[in-house]
Amino acid sequence: MSKDKKAVFAVLKDVANILLTIALGAVALLFALLGLNYRSLKFIADYYEVLAWSLAALTFIVLVLYVVFFLLKKKAWYRLIFCAVVCAVIFAIIFYAICATGFIQKITSVEALQEYIDGFGAWAVIIYIVFSYLQVVILPVPGSVTVAAGVLLFGWVESALYSFIGIVLGSITAFAIGRLVGYKAVCWIVGKDDLDKWLNKIKGKDYLILSLMFLLPMFPDDVLCFVSGLSSMTWPYFLVMIFITRLISCFTVSLSLDIIPFNTWWGILTWIVILALVVLAFYLVCKYSDKIDAFIKSKFKFMRKKKGKKDNDK
Repeated sequence: MSKDKKAVFAVLKDVANILLTIALGAVALLFALLGLNYRSLKFIADYYEVLAWSLAALTFIVLVLYVVFFLLKKKAWYRLIFCAVVCAVIFAIIFYAICATGFIQKITSVEALQEYIDGFGAWAVIIYIVFSYLQVVILPVPGSVTVAAGVLLFGWVESALYSFIGIVLGSITAFAIGRLVGYKAVCWIVGKDDLDKWLNKIKGKDYLILSLMFLLPMFPDDVLCFVSGLSSMTWPYFLVMIFITRLISCFTVSLSLDIIPFNTWWGILTWIVILALVVLAFYLVCKYSDKIDAFIKSKFKFMRKKKGKKDNDK
């Protein structure tokens, strides 16, 4: 192929990339506007025009930034924007689907979700487990809402068990996506060498912090699993960790929701104190993560040496 043909081919390829990104941005905006048009929630109905124009303006700005970075050859930035646009298309389609089916109205409160799941009768348990699974993978629903609805439906023990099954399965799926797709996507954006260098720097520290975040119910499950898939965390460690942390968190949250009410002053005060203690604990762990990690590793080494000495004595 001659130089002229190569140059023409390169220009056409660049134009095609820009047009593809613009088309995807338009699709994301279209489905988002179609979802908003149902005005399923009072907030959307009250601020429909503001939300619609804001989405249109945001889409325009993002696409302009993509073109600018593309022309300036800022590869990492325009590739990052492209991935964001693809994610926006997926979320916009999901948003449209839950608005078009009226499902969004069923997941805005504990009572509405309880009534929706209870309407399936004998299938309620299966639906609840599936919903817990989807809540981790794709649905933008806080885990506390799902667990609270389960407590009202089944009682705290059954709710904890069913939530545990769905959340663990969803966590494994999200981790697999992060490991199989996320790593390649980030490599494509920032480069394999830079990513591997960054992962090596945090290797070991990510285990402790991510494990603690999984234990606490306030962190987004899907994001954590995706990040874990990108980290140095191995499959065996993740499976053991997710089993233990989810078992503790599901049963603790279910029991807490069953015995600590939200409609009394002492119940609200108790939840505020619990939240403050959780935030404080997480801050201290993050601040002293190196020391804690070194302490845990030293204890494991001591236990291994002690076990080896006993074996030798035998």
